[in-house]
Amino acid sequence: MILQSTTPDTFAFMVLGYAVILGTMALYILSIFLRDRRIDHETRLVEALETEEQNK
Repeated sequence: MILQSTTPDTFAFMVLGYAVILGTMALYILSIFLRDRRIDHETRLVEALETEEQNK
């Protein structure tokens, strides 16, 4: 018979899917955090250079 009489157990696939999704989201949030820190650092550097240039 082609039809299965019982529902297949796909719990492991569901857990793996959620792990992949949550892992991807965590990496994306980490990426955003690191980009924000780098932009803040570069902004402070540019402001310091502008202040130094104005004081000359």
